[in-house]
Amino acid sequence: MADDHPIVRAGLAAVLGTAPDIQVVAEAATVREVLAHAARFRPDLVLLDLSFGEGQPTGIDATRELAALENPPRVLILTNYDSDADILGAIEAGAAGYLLKDAPPEDLLSAIRNAVRGQTVLGPAVAGRLVARVSAPHSAPSTREIEVLTLASEGLSNREIGRALHISETTVKSHLAHIFTKLGVSNRQAAVVAAQRAGHIRRA
Repeated sequence: MADDHPIVRAGLAAVLGTAPDIQVVAEAATVREVLAHAARFRPDLVLLDLSFGEGQPTGIDATRELAALENPPRVLILTNYDSDADILGAIEAGAAGYLLKDAPPEDLLSAIRNAVRGQTVLGPAVAGRLVARVSAPHSAPSTREIEVLTLASEGLSNREIGRALHISETTVKSHLAHIFTKLGVSNRQAAVVAAQRAGHIRRA
């Protein structure tokens, strides 16, 4: 299990310790430790937070690297973040499931068991967000548009966004135009605020 907060890891260890069929083989506080422990212990599952501190690789980065291993472990995200950008990013990186940290202990244990069996596990709030996107695909920003919005919220210019995503500045402008239409706004700042309120990207 991996989380940069020792008290969270201690709490998780206490919960997982109540399950006779679950054994914690290692704890990690950074993505580097996650990857090292995964290579050494070859766990069935990695319970993974998304954020490991400012400027550090994220749980999505770790998920992508874990999924590329020869015999990859299942990855279950356990986090406080429920934005579309985080959920879609984790699932697309290869996560088998996504739970929020307010999940009851019994739900966490059940999710671990189901994920190891090969099932996809989503917490109720997470599933609700994905269902809403599927139900109204034309009104919700696409994955690429969410990436553009996220970088825009960080203050990057169109040219800088294009460089970061390896797309042209014209394509960035096209994405922003579509975003403005979907969110019913007329400028970048309003788009960022609307996207944060709607839960498409994290609030600053």
